[in-house]
Amino acid sequence: MSDVLFDFGQPTDSVIQTAFVVPDLDEATQRFASMFGIGPWTVLRDFAGLDPRYRGEPTNARAHIALGFGGHMQYELIQPADDLPSVHRDVIVERGYGFHHFGYATTRFDELVAQMHGKGYETVFSDFVGPRSRVAYFDTRDVLPGMTELLEAGPDLNEQFTEMYRASL
Repeated sequence: MSDVLFDFGQPTDSVIQTAFVVPDLDEATQRFASMFGIGPWTVLRDFAGLDPRYRGEPTNARAHIALGFGGHMQYELIQPADDLPSVHRDVIVERGYGFHHFGYATTRFDELVAQMHGKGYETVFSDFVGPRSRVAYFDTRDVLPGMTELLEAGPDLNEQFTEMYRASL
């Protein structure tokens, strides 16, 4: 495990996020805040990133996303903004709303993507979420209760997430 820490106390090369697909983002942020004290929420409407790819092909799918902290864990709530195929729709169609993925931050992004491919998991979604941060999703529902998202840990991601974390204190 890397000894590099995010400013919000989480080591890189660890799970830092738990994500859920929801039918109504505004209602879900209120419910998670009132029940668990998560927030404040950073809300991104019609979010797609810089180069979204679903199963290797460019996609126009968009989602409304809310990110908030409860303690050191970041929670992500996701409401698809359209009916286009996506990793979010995949889970909703197959199982309904609820848990979607674990977000695993790593400074060894390329190495871990290769490891996932070596284990037989294809990249079902990838994107650039900033000039120096990438994400890749793998459908690990055969061994876990949801998908696995690798987040490329670095200064940009650390700054964004730490700002959200400090707002939650």
